Amino acid sequence: MCRPQFVVLIDHWPLLGLRVRTARLELRLPTEDELAELAEVAAHGVHEPGKRRFLVSWAEGTPAERARAVVQNQWRRRGEWTPQSWSLDLAVFVEGQPVGVQDVWARDFAVRREVATGSWLGLAYHGRGIGTEMRAAVLHLAFAGLGAAHATSGSFVDNAAPLAVSRKLGYQPDGISRDLCDGEVLVSQYLRLTRENWERTDRPTVSLTGLEPCLELFGAR
Repeated sequence: MCRPQFVVLIDHWPLLGLRVRTARLELRLPTEDELAELAEVAAHGVHEPGKRRFLVSWAEGTPAERARAVVQNQWRRRGEWTPQSWSLDLAVFVEGQPVGVQDVWARDFAVRREVATGSWLGLAYHGRGIGTEMRAAVLHLAFAGLGAAHATSGSFVDNAAPLAVSRKLGYQPDGISRDLCDGEVLVSQYLRLTRENWERTDRPTVSLTGLEPCLELFGAR
């Protein structure tokens, strides 16, 4: 019997080789050991106590529950991936240490050419401009790398920081939603960034490596 040619996991899942870099950040899928470190960051908190920042209430759990949610979400997103419906949870690294997650997702990207984004940062890393830089990085992936025409984002109307990031990066208001969560109506502001506005907005320099083998998985080829 012939022995199979030597292969590694990245041959079957090229997203493991995708790198999005700015001057101080690297965004990529974490290894299993790095995922454990990322979960520990979440365990120490991702927003101020007593504040709800996400429609899905994973961040309000105990430290153990927050850590587990991060691990399971990474596994779930990879397992459910198709070119028609995908979500990429990129770990954000500063000097080799994971500090949070920047995600980007799309449905029927091949036709719609539209992505949405979301993120979280460990509480210890707030207020350093990292949120703006990691969003700018993933927008470069979407527009320059995948050929997106639109990007959307949303946040609760009382969550000033991510809304300020969106305005700084050229997004425009795109309506609201009113969601019932635990007996309370929560209002979210939605925003939209067109390719034209992205192209004329000041942003950091971003480099992409390892994208070409991934294009089919994104529905971008």
